Amino acid sequence: MTRTTTPIPHGDEAVSAWVQRWSHLVPEGGSVLDVACGRGRHARWFHQRGLRVVALDRSAEAIAAIGLPSERCETCVADIENGPWPFAGRQFEAVIVTNYLWRPLLPTLLASLAPGGVLIYETFAAGNETVGKPSRPDFLLQPGELLQVCQALHTVSFEEGFEERQGQRFVQRIVAVREFPLAGDAPASTPARYRLC
Repeated sequence: MTRTTTPIPHGDEAVSAWVQRWSHLVPEGGSVLDVACGRGRHARWFHQRGLRVVALDRSAEAIAAIGLPSERCETCVADIENGPWPFAGRQFEAVIVTNYLWRPLLPTLLASLAPGGVLIYETFAAGNETVGKPSRPDFLLQPGELLQVCQALHTVSFEEGFEERQGQRFVQRIVAVREFPLAGDAPASTPARYRLC
């Protein structure tokens, strides 16, 4: 007898261990933009920690399933690959992206980070085509690609490799902070402390 498994809808999976590990870097009281949020697993994670959340996805059905109170959760249905960026001019204390890659959007995501804001990014990497989907190069990060994308930020942590925790997959992930600019010619003060877990 052959056993078939039904894929878990995007956003219904467990909260990413990478997101959990680095969520302490999000400034208290800050706002979190959850990009391609699916059914809101990470939006709920940050909401439960008292942060304001903006949940963005192109699926109205997924957004409707989030079900968080509107006082601290803004939702947005938008096709960010074929339409305008819905948050032009806004910045967030955190931008969260998991299992999603649209390269033309990467500069916009970085520009959406407020000073002191943190980017927590995790998605599939080259090599994944040997073990499953996604397998198209458009959806797979090349070696060291997130490090290059984030070179203007302070990289706190970066990982790239193969894991078997939730099925076999090749991943790349980064945590990077947009540091506060120095005032004028002021000398560098005590370096920021990004606590490692």
